[in-house]
Amino acid sequence: MHDKDIKFLEDSFKKYYFEHFDLIHTPKNPEMREFGFQKFNSGMNRHISLRSDKELHLLLMKNIPSDVYCSNARYSFPNLPMAEKDWQNADLIFDIDAKDLHLPCRHEHTIKKCNSCGQIGNSDTCLKCNSIKFDTVSILCNNCIIGAKKEVNKLISILTKDLGIPRQNITVYFSGNEGFHIHVTSQYESLDSRHRSELVDYLTFRGAIPETFGARTNFSRSEFPDLEEKGWLGRVSREIFGAKSNKSKISKQLISDGYFSFKKKIESFQTELGVKIDPNVTVDVHRIFRLGGTINSKSGLTKMIITDIDKFNPSSEACFIDDTSISVTANCPVSFRLKNKNFGPYHNEQVTLPKYAAVYLICKGCASVS
Repeated sequence: MHDKDIKFLEDSFKKYYFEHFDLIHTPKNPEMREFGFQKFNSGMNRHISLRSDKELHLLLMKNIPSDVYCSNARYSFPNLPMAEKDWQNADLIFDIDAKDLHLPCRHEHTIKKCNSCGQIGNSDTCLKCNSIKFDTVSILCNNCIIGAKKEVNKLISILTKDLGIPRQNITVYFSGNEGFHIHVTSQYESLDSRHRSELVDYLTFRGAIPETFGARTNFSRSEFPDLEEKGWLGRVSREIFGAKSNKSKISKQLISDGYFSFKKKIESFQTELGVKIDPNVTVDVHRIFRLGGTINSKSGLTKMIITDIDKFNPSSEACFIDDTSISVTANCPVSFRLKNKNFGPYHNEQVTLPKYAAVYLICKGCASVS
């Protein structure tokens, strides 16, 4: 990234942090958390201890970070090296990202940027230098956000209905880019990585076998669970039978089709019914997460708490940068929408944009200050 672009982003981020301290808070037990931050074109600074919002705000104004993080874990000594921190417990956090949904629209709003010459396009070979090495950048897509919201609702349903976690103990954040972070306060905070992995298996329906759902060695004697059963038993039965009145007829067909057909049907439910979460995020009890209220440097949008996931519109509600006009050279072949306005496509042309749109494109690597 060019120096003038870094200066522009730092000025924009500083103004945001100065004007929006009300959105940025340390989490519960800040004195037990590890904080970290990253500056533009710089490495990560970790093992930082903060005790209050005031100390956090001073860090933001002094360093003007591109990204700010906080551990899900609580430590006795958060500022010491990892081996000496003395882990106590960790928040249960789930990451749902649009890129993991593999939706058909993905290729329509994904841009390839050549690692060798910086040329932007969508072909497999760079048209300028013939390189085949690219970085990919995805532009905000409403269809992908809708898909991610669906996964969030699936997750919340299983957490509340199957695991008995009260809804008020579940906080949903927009990640600031293309997904959501779900923070859960519960008895599961003391789980180690192995037990969190087992929880992930349950939520994603990974490793399910036909025998769990009534299959017998002599398949003709199989007895499938009722639709009213709790947890996955009832969820799978409702998916297979639809209604109680259909169970007898469909059960006969399942038995007629045989064990391996039933096994394939159960396996398909991992994609259809299992929640598409990033397992590595939930299992890692030492991970640092983007801090709520701070800007995501991949987009210039803010990570923020969502009260109504279905009505939430990230392109308008998470866009806090002001609308001062700025001239940039933009090269973004995909159109996008921010603050209820449409932008692009742009083909290596000089345009005047509101600052929030310029920040978005520069963060995506698709524009530079003129």
